Amino acid sequence: MALEMKKNCLRCETLLKNHLYAYICVHECTFCPDCTKELKNICPNCGGELVRRPRRPERKIV
Repeated sequence: MALEMKKNCLRCETLLKNHLYAYICVHECTFCPDCTKELKNICPNCGGELVRRPRRPERKIV
């Protein structure tokens, strides 16, 4: 099962495609870089660590 690539920060609703990086916890709660910094890299929902979400490739590699 692949990651659900959420499009908005769960805290401030910022559109994440405008950011180079998004941050997620093990439950895929998703936050923008600014909110992640304010939260000190701790998910407010589960208490887990927020880490940089991997990016999908721009195009499919053959």
